Amino acid sequence: MKARLAPLFFDPGRDEDFDVQLGRLHDLLADCAELFEPVPLGAPLPEADAVVFPQLLGEAYRRLDAFRALELPILIITSEFGTLSMWDWEIMEYLRPEGVETIGPYNLEQAKMVCRGLAAKRELRQSKFLVYQDNPGEGFQPAIFKRFYWWEDECTGRIREKFGVEIVKQSFRELGARAKEISDQAADDAWNDWRLPTEGLSDRAVRSAVKLYLAVKQDLDRDPSIRAAGINCLNESHFSDTTPCLAWNMLFDERGLIWGCEADTMAMLTKYLLHRSLGTPIMMTNLYPFLLGDAATKHERIPGFPEVESEPENHILVAHCGYMGVIPKAFSTEWTLRKKVLAIVDDNAPAIDARLPTGDATLAKLHPTMDRMTVAQGDLVCYVQFTDSDCLNGGLIKVRDGHRLMAALASHHYLLLVGHRLPEIRMLGKVFGLTIDEM
Repeated sequence: MKARLAPLFFDPGRDEDFDVQLGRLHDLLADCAELFEPVPLGAPLPEADAVVFPQLLGEAYRRLDAFRALELPILIITSEFGTLSMWDWEIMEYLRPEGVETIGPYNLEQAKMVCRGLAAKRELRQSKFLVYQDNPGEGFQPAIFKRFYWWEDECTGRIREKFGVEIVKQSFRELGARAKEISDQAADDAWNDWRLPTEGLSDRAVRSAVKLYLAVKQDLDRDPSIRAAGINCLNESHFSDTTPCLAWNMLFDERGLIWGCEADTMAMLTKYLLHRSLGTPIMMTNLYPFLLGDAATKHERIPGFPEVESEPENHILVAHCGYMGVIPKAFSTEWTLRKKVLAIVDDNAPAIDARLPTGDATLAKLHPTMDRMTVAQGDLVCYVQFTDSDCLNGGLIKVRDGHRLMAALASHHYLLLVGHRLPEIRMLGKVFGLTIDEM
């Protein structure tokens, strides 16, 4: 899916320079945008995702009302390199305090990223997210799971209102039963096409994981509008003899399906819009800030946080389900499917032990109000291991200001992206109508 852009010009004023730049945009954005026929500023617009100005003129100062009337994102791409021109800053800054936000990419990749974000925004309005759950919060550890906002009807309603996504719910109990009915031979045949690295797993454990993949795949085949899926896999784990970790890896690799651990629809939505727009490796994990002390280490059954050389208050342990979390093999520097770690899931269940590359990293998640996203840049320093714990292989992240992060966290689930992505996410905020709060 490509972004649909409506080029605008000042009337009268369309000239050769406008047409030359418009031709460049057709070439530069060919892989990510469809450009409609140009229309004058103030005229009725086609059904576009955004408007784009290939040329800005001083006439802009006298057309403020027309700018204010635009209800679509406004792109400024006026240079031959697919960026804004330095001459545009005065006009853009004149418009901003008057309530007119513009998007001015300063490199070509940003322009393409904005186009991918616009396409993802339209795609979301045509999408369903599938979640398998029966009575969320009523299963294991209800004192914890009943606190999660993503299971509230209010959350589902806000997601639909803001992004147009329909949350479709199906029974996890029925999914688990249906998966068990799939034959061993069908599972073996499917596994022969993958043969991913495993260690310490029985044939039964692998078959069960593959059967769950096949059962979910049946539902996806029936409805191609489903673009993300999640399972209440911990709280209601009694409905299955396995976990969906392997299935999520296979379905992402196979069809780009976005996955949601614990049926966290807000994590799924954040992951969807960031990955579709940025294309960067991304996964969800739990945050255990050093500042939280024993309340964090007790949950992971570790004796204490790892030793660091300095600034422990700015460090976070990240781990989920015994390891770093569900990381697709396509994103990983190391990847193995191992035995489960958490006591809450069936003894037959597996978990993914994988690593992202160390170095620059970004944490992000949508706020419950759906009008903002909280973001922190940091560094994935290294990986740490604790024997006989729920963190056999977790990550260690250093952020700029741990106290500021603690004051602004929106969830214990956060999305971890490779690279420093705050500038791009700020630009995407204008695409999706989100305020970006740096933690």
